[in-house]
Amino acid sequence: MHTPEELVATALAEVSAAQSTGSLREIESRFLGKSGSIPALMKVLGTLDKAEKPAFGQRVNAAKNEVQSAIDAREAELRKNERAAQYEAERIDVTMPGARPPMGYEHVLQLTANKIKRVLGGMGFQYLESPELEEFRYNFDALNYPPDHPAMDDQDTFYIDDEHLLRTQCTALQGRVFESTQPPLRCFTVGRTYRNEAVDRTHNHTFHQVDCFMIDENVSMAHLKGTLGAFARAMFGEEVQVRFRPDFFPFVEPGVDYAISTPKLFNGRWVELGGAGLIHPNILERYGIDTERYSGFAFGLGVERIPMMAYGVDDLRLFLENDLRFLEQFRPEVANVGKGTVREQLERPATVTDLAAASINA
Repeated sequence: MHTPEELVATALAEVSAAQSTGSLREIESRFLGKSGSIPALMKVLGTLDKAEKPAFGQRVNAAKNEVQSAIDAREAELRKNERAAQYEAERIDVTMPGARPPMGYEHVLQLTANKIKRVLGGMGFQYLESPELEEFRYNFDALNYPPDHPAMDDQDTFYIDDEHLLRTQCTALQGRVFESTQPPLRCFTVGRTYRNEAVDRTHNHTFHQVDCFMIDENVSMAHLKGTLGAFARAMFGEEVQVRFRPDFFPFVEPGVDYAISTPKLFNGRWVELGGAGLIHPNILERYGIDTERYSGFAFGLGVERIPMMAYGVDDLRLFLENDLRFLEQFRPEVANVGKGTVREQLERPATVTDLAAASINA
C-alpha cells in the first residue's frame, strides 16, 4: 500500500508531464476519482488505532488538495496553449477572397412566368391570383358549362369533395373577379392547373397556364388580335405573326385557337399557342354586367409551351422531374446561349406596342 506522500509525488510527476487537457482528465480520474488511488486510502482507516485515524485522515485530505491544485494550475496552462494553437489553425486571412456559397437559380418555368408578367403588366393588365383548390361553381358553373356537358369530360380532374377540386384552368379567376369588381377590367393570372391526364410526352397531370381577360365598352375581336399580336411579339420577337381559326370553348363566343409563325421557330411553321375569344354573354349576365354596354375578350395558353418551342424540348415531363442535368441548362451563367434564344427573350426588358395602336394595326 502506497502512502499518501508517495501517491502525491507520483501524481505531481504525471501532472507536470501531461501534454493535453485530455490526458490531464485521465490523471485526475485515476488519482482523485471515485475509485482513485488517493480516496482509496480511506479504506485503511478501519485498520488503524483510534489515535492514528485523525492524523492519517488529514494526510489523505492534504494529498487530495495538493494534487487537485497541481491539476488546476496545469490545466490552465495547457488550455491557454491549446486555444492559441486552435486560433492559429483557424485563423482567417481577411485579405483572401471569400468562398462564394452555392446559390439557387430560377426554374425555367419561373423565368417564363416572370416574362409573361412583365409583358402583360406593361400592357396595363393587373396580375391577380386565385386558389389552386377551387370551388366547382367557379371552375365550371361560372364559365358557362352546362351540367353533364361533353366538354367537362376533357377536364376530368381531382375532386376533394362534391364542391371542391383542384382547378383545371386558370379561367376560374373570372367569376371571383366579376363578383367583386365592375368593368372596365384588365386582369390576368399565371398558375398551376391539374387534370386527370394519362402522362406522356405531351400531357401531364400538373401544368401551368396564363389566363388573361379584358372587359370594357366596344371590345371586339380586333382588340383581342391586337393584344395577342403585341403579346407574341414581346415574347418571341418582332417577326411574329398571329393566326386565328374557329374553335369551341364554353366560356367564349365566338371562340378561336390562335397560332404564331416566326422564322426563328420551326422554319416559320404555324404553331398553336392556346385558345381565345369574346367572353360569352351568359357569363357577363350571370354577374350583372350589362352586355348592351360591355363586352370582353379572354385568352389562355400553356406556360410550358413557350420554352418547349424555343428550346426544342420534346417532353413536357422534363420540367417537373427535378433532373438537374436538364434544369442546369437554363442557369443565367450558361455561356453557350446563342443570340435569339429563349434565354435572351425571357431576360430582356419587355417592349410592347400600345394596346390601342396594336388594335388599330390588327
